[in-house]
Amino acid sequence: MIDLTMNEEQLKRTIERARERNVIIPTFEQMKDPGKIPASIKEKLKYVGLWDVNSLNLFRITWKNEPVKKGGLYGDVNFLELPKEITGVDARIVALVGKWFPTGSHKVGPTVGCLVPRLVTGQFDPTTQKAIWPSTGNYCRGGAYNSQLLACESIAILPEGMSRERFDWLRQVAGEVIATPGSESNVKEIFDKTWELKRSREDVVAFNQFEEFGNYLWHHEITGSAVEEGFRLVARPGDRFFGVTFTSGSGGTLAAGDYMKKIFPTSRIAVGEALQCPTLLQNGFGAHRIEGIGDKHVPWIHNVKNTDMVIDVDDSDSMALIRLFNEPAGLAFLRSRGVPADVVEQLPLMGISSAANVIMAIKMARYYELTEKDVIFTVFTDSMEMYGSRLREMEEEYGNYSEIDAAVDFNRSILGLSTDWMKELTYYDRKTIHNLKYYTWIEQQERELDELNAQWYDAENYWGSIPPLAGKIDEKINQFNKMAGLL
Repeated sequence: MIDLTMNEEQLKRTIERARERNVIIPTFEQMKDPGKIPASIKEKLKYVGLWDVNSLNLFRITWKNEPVKKGGLYGDVNFLELPKEITGVDARIVALVGKWFPTGSHKVGPTVGCLVPRLVTGQFDPTTQKAIWPSTGNYCRGGAYNSQLLACESIAILPEGMSRERFDWLRQVAGEVIATPGSESNVKEIFDKTWELKRSREDVVAFNQFEEFGNYLWHHEITGSAVEEGFRLVARPGDRFFGVTFTSGSGGTLAAGDYMKKIFPTSRIAVGEALQCPTLLQNGFGAHRIEGIGDKHVPWIHNVKNTDMVIDVDDSDSMALIRLFNEPAGLAFLRSRGVPADVVEQLPLMGISSAANVIMAIKMARYYELTEKDVIFTVFTDSMEMYGSRLREMEEEYGNYSEIDAAVDFNRSILGLSTDWMKELTYYDRKTIHNLKYYTWIEQQERELDELNAQWYDAENYWGSIPPLAGKIDEKINQFNKMAGLL
């Protein structure tokens, strides 16, 4: 779980570093409701760029940032509803938009969820220790960003097959960048490199998003409440919150589904993965092109017992949508189909894994024969800012993109989506997936078998004990900020 044991000696040094770097830490309540952020901080944010390496941007770790590149404050939750002219289904599909976080991805939020509990307890000392951020992309970007705010050295670990833009950005921010063999599905290689560093160096602390419950907690409290608010904003009389669709990744975003099930007990949680690496659906393996979702294992922080469906997404469909939604010919085709101009303009808010999330939502709507009264929520983890090179690669491989290509992609990868390669989970289906955790986390990562069993056999108490920690962490954050004396 999340350890809140205090290390007073290291805490003193951490507070001094915060004082030197002008670091004030936002509470979970403030990330959930920016209206609670002090007016003095809001005033200073008017002069700060969204991606600036400025400690004030910690107060932009929220889904409610004004969607501008500089000087923005806060508004309603950022979301985009995709019309039927795009999705081909009657159900309403709504996505929270991650571009308007610092670094352009909501993954910067979970890094705060993982780092802050250790900062405010003194368990991590930025003056003497280096932070390891193992990831398949955006998480290590967020970790490196937060580390630089603290003048703390960071080590970003990610597969060598990730997009060039990710590496270019990291080399400017991270202290050290390590590329491991493989691509999105090669998570074990990331874990192995993390263990190598931990065993050979005494000055490193690993923040492994796949097992850190700060990741789960952040998404439960912040993303979950954003989904709830977004639904309240879009819901019409008689509408039903049907569920959420999230690719597996680190398992953190799925916590937002747990949050929503407490409010809407009949709602469903669908977890997605690439068809080319069907770990959850078929205990399978392979490589794919849906960047950042990771696989060949079940994340430690995935509450499998609360998951209702597995949906596999063909990576060729995700890549087709990226061209359709970004190439001039694709946008022209969509406009000819009657897609509103304001929606067409916003489609680049959707990165590759975001497209997979949308495909999942369409497949869920088809499977359950949903109507215009049903609302499905998902997330756009990041935008196309990190994937321009992928568009150029596809142009080199397949040639210029025409409206005929767009029509083919639309009919094949949206209207042609069917209910194959998905499964509604029974009790024993869920248990089968949960049991896969043993091989990664008990045999390889030295977690405890008793805890694995508690996740399943004492699930209500185990998972239910995490959300209340947000209030306890907020108390320590407030104490930390008071001792730093910057407010």
